[in-house]
Amino acid sequence: MLEPQSRARHALRLVAAALGLAFAASAVNAQSVLRVRPFGDLKGIDPIVNSDYMARNHGYMVYDTLFAMDEKLAIKPQMLERYTVSPDQLTYTFVLRDGLKFHDGSAVTSADVVASLQRWGQRDGLGQQLTARTAELVAVDAKTVRLKMKEAWGLVLDALGKPSSNVPFIMPERIAKTPATTGITDPIGSGPFIMKKDEWLPGAKVVYVKNPAYVPRSDEPSGLAGAKRANVDRVEWLNIPDTQTAVNALQKGELDIFEEVPSDMIKDLARNNAIRVVPQDSLGVQAVFRFNSTQPPFNNPKVREAVLAAVDQETFLRAAVDDPKLYKVCASFYMCTSPYYTNANYPKPDLNRAKQLLKDSGYKGEPVVVLHGNEGLTNIFSLVAEQMMRDMGMKVDAQSMDWGTLTARRTSKNPPGQGGWSLFISAPTGADMMDPLGHLGLRSNCDKAWFGWPCDEELEKLRDQFATAADTGKRADIARAVQVRALQTLPYVPLGQLYLVRAQSAKLSGALNAAVPVYWNIRKAP
Repeated sequence: MLEPQSRARHALRLVAAALGLAFAASAVNAQSVLRVRPFGDLKGIDPIVNSDYMARNHGYMVYDTLFAMDEKLAIKPQMLERYTVSPDQLTYTFVLRDGLKFHDGSAVTSADVVASLQRWGQRDGLGQQLTARTAELVAVDAKTVRLKMKEAWGLVLDALGKPSSNVPFIMPERIAKTPATTGITDPIGSGPFIMKKDEWLPGAKVVYVKNPAYVPRSDEPSGLAGAKRANVDRVEWLNIPDTQTAVNALQKGELDIFEEVPSDMIKDLARNNAIRVVPQDSLGVQAVFRFNSTQPPFNNPKVREAVLAAVDQETFLRAAVDDPKLYKVCASFYMCTSPYYTNANYPKPDLNRAKQLLKDSGYKGEPVVVLHGNEGLTNIFSLVAEQMMRDMGMKVDAQSMDWGTLTARRTSKNPPGQGGWSLFISAPTGADMMDPLGHLGLRSNCDKAWFGWPCDEELEKLRDQFATAADTGKRADIARAVQVRALQTLPYVPLGQLYLVRAQSAKLSGALNAAVPVYWNIRKAP
């Protein structure tokens, strides 16, 4: 392991490489290059095995989807020329558009669709629900896929058009046949950009180039739907951990987009006429205190209850953001903008009560191993969480790491003292936290759940009931019951709602108002 000074020198070398290589002599016209400082580093390219948002955002660069969500949150056809649903709502027929090709020149076929959906359906929560209700998923001919359901289910298109992790991206059949427990290594897709894997420098730089064979839809772009027009020849993701270095690069015109700008930098950047400060996505995020429910001390529900009592969302949010317009206290497992929002049974924070609950829980002083993401919001929230737990009387072992390392480490099911973990803090997009069925953090189906692996049969039954409810009123009642049950089992603790912003060059136009950040449709003026 590198000593601190060596790590610092190594980080500076990576920053220099990212910026230096970005301006290395090449045949690429500088005005056709979009340079982005993303919120993290791309550690793995499989958006199905990995729910990390960097892998998801990579997926949107290189893959396409059968359906997509527009800016009004409506599900629209994307790779499809047309689709039909039988009168009994049991049979769905999907017909692919003409001209769809993978980056290696091969045609996209129905066999690719079937294999991709089958792999996705093993990993994603909503995909698992769809797969469980599927009687048949077959390729009828080269362009046609037939899906037969065991029972009518009104969320088929919502599942196939879900905007965030895990997204049902369509891959070549040979790649989609990779076991769903094994990460893929070949980035070939059919999307508007092609990954230049030979130029990928983990920790420094990821490069994508325009896909000249991509055929956009004829309808106008809206959110994640409609025409995906690659208006630049090249997109470079530059990993610049130091925020001031990134700001300097943006102000000098060496960088075009800075994702997830720290709140204390927003006002100064907004005063620069050459820079625009804009929302990063249309839904915001929900910060979460994610327990490892399989290991001490958080395998004890009473300890989890003590943490819930201690969490004051206002304290967490104000530590990260000083502008009230950019955050919202939201006493719910759902986004406050969700049609299923409820604050039913949510307790008010009370540190003294938290201390008593911890005492009554039988907590034995086990170290709480925190996967402390040392960048941006995760760093700030982790610091607040660690102090809060110390104030409660818990022993805290904070282990600092970059986000890419965190996403790899959180897959470990080892005990905390043997390379495992007790908790991490993340901020999933609002698209993943809107309703019981698609909710990333509420899934409690044991080994198939999100990292932390909560296991509760009653909560899973309620989620199943939500999936088959006949009307929105009934669904709202079930969503409330899910909230009440989740406050008993506590798969995680919500830390509040935030609205992320990004800073971008005033020379850019066409950025879309989408549920996640995407880089098609953007133009760069000279």
